[in-house]
This record gives sequence, structure tokens and C-alpha cells, in this order.
Amino acid sequence: MNFHYPSGKKYAVAKSTSSKKQTPKAPTQFGKRGMSLEDELNESNQFYLAHGIAVIHKKPTPIQIVKVDYPKRSAAVIREAYFRQASTTDYNGVYKGYYLDFDAKETKRKTAFPLDNFHAHQIRHMKACLAADGICFTIIKFVELDQIFLLPATNLFFYWDRQQTGGRKSIPLSYIKENGYLIKYRLNPLIPYLKAVDQLLIEQYEGEHNAKE
Repeated sequence: MNFHYPSGKKYAVAKSTSSKKQTPKAPTQFGKRGMSLEDELNESNQFYLAHGIAVIHKKPTPIQIVKVDYPKRSAAVIREAYFRQASTTDYNGVYKGYYLDFDAKETKRKTAFPLDNFHAHQIRHMKACLAADGICFTIIKFVELDQIFLLPATNLFFYWDRQQTGGRKSIPLSYIKENGYLIKYRLNPLIPYLKAVDQLLIEQYEGEHNAKE
């Protein structure tokens, strides 16, 4: 089955190779399991769902099917399809009565997070969610440092908007540490990011309360 990106470029699926002699894998370490950030979040969301804590899911990637074969009357085989560009963020759901909407990004850089990981339509979507009183943020993983942060959307917008007028095209790690929330790996859930959301909600409430006084 062939998949294509919106540009027309084929999506190549790595072929698995088998060998009779398998090199023993090193024991996995807690928080360093070779999983992608997406896999880690999906596992964490399953834990939250199973324990009635939150209902948060990854949004499916839209696919346009262009060629289908029917080898059997009861089954269809997709032979060619195209990935459509995602229109919003990666995840959304409900937690404590709040609507959560967020994106998950990884970088191998050690000192800053490149803004080109985001698209303009994603920023517009998050701004619209915030305007409707949603809770928006991004979860950023610095792969080489093995550190994960929750950064509120408003802090992301600060650097995104500045780059439009000639500002730097990345967010310094120092800024993320100062304005975001460090998320440490645990066993269950693997990424307890809702603890950071709790802190965000508390600070947001305190900010709104102080503004009214």
C-alpha cells in the first residue's frame, strides 16, 4: 500500500529484517524505553482513561484514499492513499470539566526548541481554543536531555509572534524551564502531565482572581 504526503512524495515504510542471530537488547531503563513521545503519551492517556481520571485521545491523521482493491467481496485492500495535512493539534479531551487541547513535539537540540516544528494553522487553532476558554499547551521533549516540559500556549505564542517581526526562530531551553513545567517520568502513568496541568490551572485561577481584585 502506497501513502503519499500532500507534496506528492511517497511515504516510505521501513522494511523489517529478520536474522537468526539476534543481538541481546540492553535492559530498558525507566523513562528511556526507546518509545516516541507520542507512544509515551498514548500509554499515559490509556492509564488516565482506565482509571476515570480524564478522557484524552490523539486525533486521527486524515487520509485520502485514492485506490482500493477488492480481492474478496467481504474485504477491501487500500493500495494507495495520501496523508492530508493535520488541521489542528495532536490531542484533545476533557479533564475536571476543562477542555484540553495540546500538541506534542520532540527535538534533538539541547539548548532551544525550533519554532518550525509548528505550523501557522496549529497556532491559529490554539488561539481560538484559548478564546473559547479551553486549556491549551504543548508538551516538548528534549530527546538528548531526556527531559519533558509542559509549556503553556501563551508562552509559545510569545515567541511565535515575535518571530513574525524578525525575532528568533526558536524558544530557549532556559525560557521553557522558567515558564514551563518539568514532567518527570513515573511508572503509572509514564508521563504524568496532568500534574502539570493542575499547576497550570491553579496559576491561571490565581491570575484571574488577582485581576478581579
